[in-house]
Amino acid sequence: MGIRQVGLVSPILLASQRRGLCSLSAVFCSRQSTLAFLIVAVLVGAPCPAKAAGPEGQLTWAATISLAPTWLDPAEAAGIITPYMVYYALHDAIVKAMPGEPFAPSLAESWSLSDDGLIYEFVLRKGVKFHNGEPVTAEDVKYSFERYRGAASKALKDRVATVEIPDQQRVRFKLKQPWPDFMTFYASATGAAWVVPKKYAEQIGEDGFKKAPVGAGPYKFVSFTPGIELTFEAFDQYWRKTPSVKRIVLRAIPDEATRLVALKRGEVDIAYLFRGELAEELARTKGLTSKPIVTDVPFWLYFADQWDPKSPWHDRRVRLAASLAIDRKTINEALTLGHSRITGSIIPDTFALYWPPPPPTYDPGKAKELLANAGYPKGFDAGDYVCDGSFANLAETVINNLQAVGIRARLRPLERAAFYKGYSEKSFKNLIQGSSGGFGNAATRLETFVAKGGTYVYGSYPDIDALFVEQAAELDGKKREALLFKIQELAQEYTIFAHLWQFAVIHGVGPRVGESGLGLIAGHPYSTPYEDVTLKSK
Repeated sequence: MGIRQVGLVSPILLASQRRGLCSLSAVFCSRQSTLAFLIVAVLVGAPCPAKAAGPEGQLTWAATISLAPTWLDPAEAAGIITPYMVYYALHDAIVKAMPGEPFAPSLAESWSLSDDGLIYEFVLRKGVKFHNGEPVTAEDVKYSFERYRGAASKALKDRVATVEIPDQQRVRFKLKQPWPDFMTFYASATGAAWVVPKKYAEQIGEDGFKKAPVGAGPYKFVSFTPGIELTFEAFDQYWRKTPSVKRIVLRAIPDEATRLVALKRGEVDIAYLFRGELAEELARTKGLTSKPIVTDVPFWLYFADQWDPKSPWHDRRVRLAASLAIDRKTINEALTLGHSRITGSIIPDTFALYWPPPPPTYDPGKAKELLANAGYPKGFDAGDYVCDGSFANLAETVINNLQAVGIRARLRPLERAAFYKGYSEKSFKNLIQGSSGGFGNAATRLETFVAKGGTYVYGSYPDIDALFVEQAAELDGKKREALLFKIQELAQEYTIFAHLWQFAVIHGVGPRVGESGLGLIAGHPYSTPYEDVTLKSK
């Protein structure tokens, strides 16, 4: 085990292990120290010696979706959890979520915060290399930050004045003003802290990088057939420890029944996502293990046209009617065997600064009454219901519920990459079945999905926008919490979303697997960290 030394703010980090990083505003309001810098974390996870035998064997995962080239490049992180299925193998970050620690030092062995709250300085771990043999330097860290163009990039970069390199082992971020969420945005809610080699990326170009990516993670790229299969091989110089499994393969098998057959036949070793009867069959099958995990992935129905006065969704009564029409309890029992949680929020109930709303209710009679009062006694044609095709079965059940009260919608499933691309480009109308498993806290989730200018925000409300700007600059922890609670309360009052559930995945594990990696990182739906995954001993 590594040595852990903590500074004055360590209680904040320790208290946040299940709830994400707590607001650093507590540091600003309670700080008594006269030191110029506060040591936040030091020397966690020191390198472990490699096994003498070296990595051996192969494990194959069956993924639910077509594998997209964009997920090979952390500069394009989309604010969802799916790309991290790749990032944790191929890349490494300055700081990232690890077992038992939402903000574990990784490429940085420590970081510090100036007394005035304006400067974050990271000290890089010595001797760390990219897969092509080049050392990881401060120049690569700065380049990766500046290159980042994914979700919440503007919110992050607009608050950073400069990025300085005192030497090749240190990186210094200077903020324009104190910001309690810098670490949450930089190292959790975005891909900006995941580091790629500057020299190589500039030489090969953006498209070339996706075809032959180089990272600093526990596994190096071998081959990729877009949409079908991605293969990695163990990087025996990985700083944390040499992976146990020599080769890992991510194989796209979108059909759920086909995934189960492949798992039964031993064609794959871990298969993601089973629901309903297939989840029950998995649990009954000798030699296979069912692994349910309640994730940090809420699902919701987004009324994209609620700001259009000509749309039925402009009337809050219609939006509320749609919410009342959804029988969440029955859907949960049918699809995830009752494992999902009905929280009524787009923010996971494990996140810091989460406001617990009243639970959503099922009342189709009241829904019909609201529709009639809004001028739709016979219901109306609601147009497309757009969703990630992997969750079309959830969409179908919700559409049936809506149909029962007179809201008639047409299912439009898309491949995941295409779905989130269209969602972010604001190209959809009517109903969008959204979800997100991105790391962060309540503020990061609101920035991406509720506040003006957010990646997936089609419109916003002025009072919410004003409160969001105010909370971002508030350094008093209690005051900031109150502001974020008020924003969440207003979002509930306006019925911006019809909340569905906080999703529980049910995965299948085959007999060759020792440690699957499932559930090691709290709330994370995939096998991580990959270097901890093992084959079963013979």
